[in-house]
Amino acid sequence: MTRINYWNPEDEKFWKTEGRKHAQRNLWISVPSLMLAFIVWQIWSVVAVRLNDIGFHYTEEQLFTLAAIPGLVGATLRFIYTFAVGAFGGKNWTVISTAILAVPAIGIGFAVQNPDTPFSVMLLLAALCGLGGGNFSSSSANISFFFPKREKGTALGINGGLGNMGVSVVQFVTPLIITSSTFAFIGGKQVLPTGQHVWLQNAAFIWVIPIVIVTLLALFKMDNVPNAKQSVTDQFVIVKRKHTWIMTILYIATFGSFIGYSAAFPLLLKSQFPEHLSLAFLGALVAAAARPVGGWLADKLGGAIVTAYVFVVMAIGALGVIYFLNGKQFSGFLVSFLLLFLASGIGSGSTFQMIPNIFVPKEAAPVIGFSAAFAAYGSFFIPKLFGWSVNTTGTPVTAFYFFIGFYVISFALNWFYYQRKSTAAKTFAKQAG
Repeated sequence: MTRINYWNPEDEKFWKTEGRKHAQRNLWISVPSLMLAFIVWQIWSVVAVRLNDIGFHYTEEQLFTLAAIPGLVGATLRFIYTFAVGAFGGKNWTVISTAILAVPAIGIGFAVQNPDTPFSVMLLLAALCGLGGGNFSSSSANISFFFPKREKGTALGINGGLGNMGVSVVQFVTPLIITSSTFAFIGGKQVLPTGQHVWLQNAAFIWVIPIVIVTLLALFKMDNVPNAKQSVTDQFVIVKRKHTWIMTILYIATFGSFIGYSAAFPLLLKSQFPEHLSLAFLGALVAAAARPVGGWLADKLGGAIVTAYVFVVMAIGALGVIYFLNGKQFSGFLVSFLLLFLASGIGSGSTFQMIPNIFVPKEAAPVIGFSAAFAAYGSFFIPKLFGWSVNTTGTPVTAFYFFIGFYVISFALNWFYYQRKSTAAKTFAKQAG
């Protein structure tokens, strides 16, 4: 492949003749790479549900911990991955970060076959799944370099939204693939209390070949954007920007909610409405599908106004979940939770669209990764908060009051800094924190 020596997507002639085709090719390889990263990151959200059914003996809090640990590690790694594109190049880092996903996939496939596997080993494998969580920051930072400002919201929405779809894919595919003897030659079957035979190792082994294929695609078909490389010191200037921290809070409220609810939703369903566990994939599917819509709406209407509506809807959704959980009404609970997922997906797209309009390009990329790193902690703290709520109050309802409070604070910050005409004009005109 010919090396790209010049890159300026804001140059209209260059964009039409050369830039667009390169950007689109890199985007459509980035999408499956990021999807696989989310799949590996969230494997435990579905595997943990089945462990005790096949002979393991973990407490409910231990199971929530296994679902939460990948979030903790992934969020922490995002701080490193944020600066990796500038340090190593987008293509180079995509190859490395995709290939390494095979390590936890293979490890989990073997570990779940033995009920005597120590909990400490399971925690280690859960932590290794956090490698997938780091990819979002580097992937988003990389794609932000490829597109002109007027198309960044849509491009980032497609990359993030379809990548996020990996959460739904793993939650939908796992219940189906574990009933097949596809990888029986690698290990034996397990028996559920109902007498049904399953092969839980399939939940991890099935992703190894796609990981290899996408790694090769990234190696031979992606590009390193010239002039995108920056030292970590140069990139780290973003921590001094006030708006870096404000946008991080907004993104925690949107994407942090999405990924946290996605990690906890299967376990919540099993504990509250076990007969409907097969619907666990719906939440992540709705949120991921909504993310590109959020980016597109923000490009058309403005990110701040879309984000404001998002926080109102999220608060309404959380109140609905509380009401229907207390009444043990599944239909209302599901609709309210899907409303939460829908709004969080739209908000993930709209908040990301705001960042390139606030910061100059070389700062926007690391800010995107930096805010995504903090937001990813939602996949650790939300399952843990649900676990705490159940243990101390006997119900997950208490946790939702904390979420509503956070949405109110986020709404106020968005209005004060970005929605008010007097401040919005100044903020978006400066284009640097």
